Amino acid sequence: MVPHVSEELIAKALAPYSEGLVIATKGGWNRPGPDQWTHDASPDHLRKAVEGSLKRLRLDRIDVYQLHVPDPVVSFDASVETLAELRNEGKIRLAALSNVTREHIERARKIVPIASVQNRYSFADREWDYVVDYCEQNRIVFIPWFPLGAGKVAGDVLNEVAQAHRATPKQIALAWLLQRSPMMLPIPGTSSIEHLEENIAAASVRLTEEEYERIASVPEMHRAA
Repeated sequence: MVPHVSEELIAKALAPYSEGLVIATKGGWNRPGPDQWTHDASPDHLRKAVEGSLKRLRLDRIDVYQLHVPDPVVSFDASVETLAELRNEGKIRLAALSNVTREHIERARKIVPIASVQNRYSFADREWDYVVDYCEQNRIVFIPWFPLGAGKVAGDVLNEVAQAHRATPKQIALAWLLQRSPMMLPIPGTSSIEHLEENIAAASVRLTEEEYERIASVPEMHRAA
């Protein structure tokens, strides 16, 4: 996608915004060309990125602004300090992080309150289990990206549980995430109203403890195989 288009589409579709609607975006990358991404979480870039987002989104303040990923050549603390300054200036309301370790979160929280953390996570891809636990303990929203990306790993397990609930395997995968932690906020992608409604309906699926544990054991089974 061409840079900035998503923000422009949000403003075109939703502005003026309804009361209570939370707008979130992120910064810390450059897009020099097709399929090319480069890090830039420098203070100067983050400030320019926020100003650009404010203009494209037609906002005076961004509700949630997320550091896309720690920049290997920029001080992480300097990046977070910039978010804190932007928050103090009223340009962002809440600071957030993405693709981070627990150490990153702990360091950031010494500088500014952290509202959410977005890492790759699904029932079958649980590298960041310990980050989910930390977020739950500290009342930080955890946003799993690619929440359905490992769906093929489960195979028959997801299908069998889905049949028992008259649901789809994807709904079961989302239901598992929602039961994993009360701080979980999945962001499954969709390209149609039908899929959107299907994803929303997953919130009404309640797995039994046995089903939950059976699905949770899938990554271990996959590694053993």
